[in-house]
Amino acid sequence: MAHYPGHLLLSVAAFAVTLGFMSLTVNRLVKRKLRLSLLLLGGCIAIGLVLTLYPGLSPDTAIQLRAFRNLALAAALINATVLVAINPLRIDRVPDRFPAIVQDALIIGLVLLVSTFVSDRLLTTSAVSAVVLGFALQDTLGNAFAGLAIQSEKPFHVGHWVRVGTFEGRVAEVTWRATKLRTKAGNFVILPNNVVSKEAITNYSEPQAPTRLEVEVGASYLVPPNEVKAAIMEALRNSSWVLETPTPIVDLLSFDASAITYRARFWIADYERDEDARDEVRTSIYYAFQRKRIEIPWPIQVQYERELHEPDAETRVEEQERLLSSVDLFSSMTPELRLEIARAAPISVFGSGEAIVRQGEPGQSMFVMCTGTVSVVLEPDRQEIARVERGGYFGEMSLLTGEPRSATVLAVGDVSLVEIGVGLFRRLAAENPQAIEQIGIAAMTRRADLERIKTATAGAVTVETNTLLARMKKFLRLA
Repeated sequence: MAHYPGHLLLSVAAFAVTLGFMSLTVNRLVKRKLRLSLLLLGGCIAIGLVLTLYPGLSPDTAIQLRAFRNLALAAALINATVLVAINPLRIDRVPDRFPAIVQDALIIGLVLLVSTFVSDRLLTTSAVSAVVLGFALQDTLGNAFAGLAIQSEKPFHVGHWVRVGTFEGRVAEVTWRATKLRTKAGNFVILPNNVVSKEAITNYSEPQAPTRLEVEVGASYLVPPNEVKAAIMEALRNSSWVLETPTPIVDLLSFDASAITYRARFWIADYERDEDARDEVRTSIYYAFQRKRIEIPWPIQVQYERELHEPDAETRVEEQERLLSSVDLFSSMTPELRLEIARAAPISVFGSGEAIVRQGEPGQSMFVMCTGTVSVVLEPDRQEIARVERGGYFGEMSLLTGEPRSATVLAVGDVSLVEIGVGLFRRLAAENPQAIEQIGIAAMTRRADLERIKTATAGAVTVETNTLLARMKKFLRLA
């Protein structure tokens, strides 16, 4: 019985000492991790009370409780001892030689070592568990050990600008699992530690902060190299990013096809601003060359031309005239007028699914189908009401009256159309108003036929047709 209160008193004393260190320190890492010791010591106190107050427990249960109590007590003391011994209590920082991941590894290693001597039963159980966990967590453990190696070897520190494989950024954090880089675009790249350990690492912040950059520029063969180098050095001195020490260097790099290429090598203090520095140096070189009358030669290219056989324009116009003659709106016109429309109206091409016109939008043109098919739909559910193929047309009411589109027309496959605008129609109306009026009457008749089907009231349709004819004359300035 006396054995239990001794462990209980030890647990209470350790709890009090740990609580004292926690209240004394200003180190946030120590404060946070001492909570684990307090939690474990609280468990030890609870188990000690159970063993003291209930002496009639079965021997096997008592043995298990003592084993767990001893292991928890050892873990709590190891955790608190390592934290207090390694970290400064009155300064809120982590020692460079013992980062958090190294401290965690040290605590876990000591706890595993002590646990092998605390209980034979726990030893057997932990051995089996270690095998199972080793297979289940091999990737996680690989990242953890790689992170431990990174922290121990210190190829970079938080705040350093590094390149890991194809990724480049400032080191923001190194955890058990991953290394986090913040890129120049402001994004986080999270690299598993086992990937970082396998890749080549370029540290732009060590062994010294200045980073060397290079800029190449071509100059004319007519200017002596020493004059070009002097102009480039002047440009480098005018750049606010270029450091005076180490001294910038300008080399003649190569004799190229149209220019002599020079390379300027210079140093900047912060690699993160390399793009800004290169931009400023290139801009400064341009203006320095302008002042010194040094030409940056144009690239020389050899151009090969091939003959393109354009389709005969008159043949195209004649084909369009024949197409228009097959449309009832234009069949009453003279061939001369149709030829004039064919010459002035462009051919437009639309891809499958494109909207040629949209319902409700203003419109002042009509379309005659050359090739393909279009679908006429009503918004908003896009219910199809008609399909138009070669020789068909749509949009005539917008052309004649300027009213908004009454439906949406979508291309079904690739289509080509003749687009006839209101400007052309007004010009033709001024020259031949009678022919244009005949087109209007044909369009109104088509509109009336559609309305007759809907309303089955001929009188109402006649009034609407007359009204539309008056609007057409006003819009086309026929009256």
